[in-house]
Amino acid sequence: MTLDRPLLNAIVLSVGLVVAGVFVGRGFATGRRSDRYVTVKGVSERPARADLALWPLRIVVAGNDLPAAYGRLNSQLTLVRTFLAHNAIDTTQVDVQQFSVSDAAANQIRIAESGGSRYVIRQTLMVRSTDPAKVAAASQHVGQLVQAGVVLSSGEEYGAGGPTFVFTGLNSVKPAMIAEATSRAREAATQFANDSHSRLGGIRQAEQGVFVILPRDQAAGVQEQSQIDKTVRVVTTVQYFLRD
Repeated sequence: MTLDRPLLNAIVLSVGLVVAGVFVGRGFATGRRSDRYVTVKGVSERPARADLALWPLRIVVAGNDLPAAYGRLNSQLTLVRTFLAHNAIDTTQVDVQQFSVSDAAANQIRIAESGGSRYVIRQTLMVRSTDPAKVAAASQHVGQLVQAGVVLSSGEEYGAGGPTFVFTGLNSVKPAMIAEATSRAREAATQFANDSHSRLGGIRQAEQGVFVILPRDQAAGVQEQSQIDKTVRVVTTVQYFLRD
């Protein structure tokens, strides 16, 4: 039996469509399998201890006689240096900063209303120490300076005037913490794959996350820079493929 050409062409076309449909279906199935993935997070935390202390001591002297006021300022600077040395703080690491003189006579209305001193002299001694424990101990006895007649004020640059404790060794702990966070993310992904009766595939996408330094005592109102002991944390986000 001989098929005419139009019928033969129709059969060939039909078979081709069926075969094409099979391959397209397999392609979609493969695509759906490749889209199966799980997103997990891994956390790494390490205790850290500050290795640098910054302590601004702001001295204020007021008076109507400028040379006399400046003389009292120098006397108070000497008292502060003596206090620091008595508390085993290296005074060679102390810098004199932010010297300023305010003349109230430049504002006649202000001096008339206040009736206060004409001149106000401000000077900051910046203590920089690689022994934060000594600075922390000395800051507990700062009242001795007040008893000696030293007038201290607070400022905004370094907070309320107390010491600022800094951890500078972040780069030394980064590699190990990233490895630990990634390992914990893989553990979570493996558990998810087991629970879903799947096999864990390779990494689809990964984000290292940002390192943050937190106070050891993570309570309301506690600031990281006011504590010597801190916590370093990093969170990594990883996507893993899931296989059948």
